Formats: sequence, C-alpha cells, structure tokens
Amino acid sequence: MNSRGNTLRITAVSALVVLALTGFSTGRGHGGGHGDGGGGGCSSSSQNHDSSSSGGGTHRDYDYDDDDDDDYGTSGSGGSGGSASMSPQDATVELVGCASAKTPYATVEVTNPNASAGVFTVTLTFRDSTGAEVVSRSEEVDVPANATVTAQVDVEDNTNLPRIADCAPAPYAPPAR
Repeated sequence: MNSRGNTLRITAVSALVVLALTGFSTGRGHGGGHGDGGGGGCSSSSQNHDSSSSGGGTHRDYDYDDDDDDDYGTSGSGGSGGSASMSPQDATVELVGCASAKTPYATVEVTNPNASAGVFTVTLTFRDSTGAEVVSRSEEVDVPANATVTAQVDVEDNTNLPRIADCAPAPYAPPAR
C-alpha cells in the first residue's frame, strides 16, 4: 500500500512538472473574451493570446503571466503605447516687436512645450497699413526643452520696410525636423 501511495505522489508531481514546463496555466485562459474567468489553457510564446477590443484600441497580452495589469496600446493607433511614439507638439509664438526702419526684423518669443529640444518653423507675415500682405517670411528656431527663446525674423528686402505697418506671426510653429 505504501508503494502505491508513493507511485501516485511521484506521478502527480511529474504531471505538475510537465504541465509547468509546457506553459499550462491553471489560471484563467486567454480564450473567448478578456476577463471571462475561464479555465486554464496551453500557453506558447508564438501564440497571439488576446485580440479582444477595448475602448477603440487593441489589447494584446504578450507577457504570458496571466495577470490583469497589462499595458494597453495607444487607442486607435495599434502602437505599443508610451510617449516615444508621440510626435512633438507645436511651439507657441508671440510677437515682441515689429519691424521698422531702425530694425529690419520682427522679434518673437517661441515657447517649446515638449520635454525635448526641437527646431520649429516660425512664420511671420509683414502687413501694410491697410492690412494687405507685404511679405511673408519663415525662420527655423532652435528651442531647448520646456523653454522660451527670443528670435528674429528678417524682412530680408529693405525696400519693403517703409510699407510695413504690422507684423502677424502664426500663433503656432510646427517642428521643422
């Protein structure tokens, strides 16, 4: 009787070891729907375990540990989530001083709202007293992360200076690169 008990115990332990090595989980499976609380199932690193949709994005459980605190991809993008895939925001532009006969350029402040430095394209329209466009110029401006710099946008053609009465910067400067 004792040897039969040992045989059953060895068989049970062997079965658990085999199941553990093959990736069988006794927790909820990745079958039908997310969070269904179903039984266990085989797990393989080459399987796509879960492609259920949640909130417009797609959830994929790639860490194979059957827990529920997985990271979710960015909604609608199919991306991996995280800020690395986000593109930088436009810088904001404010006029400090307009061009005149003494200063053949407009002065602007460019503010970078991003956590990394960037180069932004500032566009400024020089107008006459009637509001008509005299000339439009763009300038690339380097701005450190989360900082504001003062930049100059040249008129470039001094023959237009006497006609300039107003300077109108575009309120946002997109990233140049």
